[in-house]
Amino acid sequence: MTAVVETTAPEPEPIGPDDFALDPMEDLEEQCVCALLWAHPADGAKVTAHLRGEDFHLPIYRELFEVIAALAGEGAPHTAAMVAARLEQDGRLGGHAGERLRRALVGATTVGADGASVGFYARAVASAAYRRSFRDVGLAIAEAAETLPEHELFEHMVDLGRRQRAATVRLAALRAAGL
Repeated sequence: MTAVVETTAPEPEPIGPDDFALDPMEDLEEQCVCALLWAHPADGAKVTAHLRGEDFHLPIYRELFEVIAALAGEGAPHTAAMVAARLEQDGRLGGHAGERLRRALVGATTVGADGASVGFYARAVASAAYRRSFRDVGLAIAEAAETLPEHELFEHMVDLGRRQRAATVRLAALRAAGL
């Protein structure tokens, strides 16, 4: 006679606040990467010609975008498999950081954004970056008011204004490109 061993399934961990994105912009960046992965090569090349890695607030999506942009710039396919292959070729899939990249790539691949909508996602990511840049300039001016010598304050503000003007022109160019 064989003994019957009763097993109980472990209790699932409760859902916590870390299980959800707390900032909708995080989802937006992931969806933009997803749309790029599924976009027609011509659309992907158009987006990567205008969007920049610095437009992504989250470093993980910035890194994935930059790989996609490099592939698109070479005229290579920029699918998830090709992005993973490039990451592996560059030695970036090892260790804990590599595991995070793998998970982010799988997540971005499956989040459900439509490649045909890549221009909408690109505009939204660029717009969010544009708004962040104004917040950052405000903080930089406030810090300068406390730390810079008085005779450097105005030029510092002018330099920051020139950067914001360039950002405004770039955002207008992105919109004019039909993205």
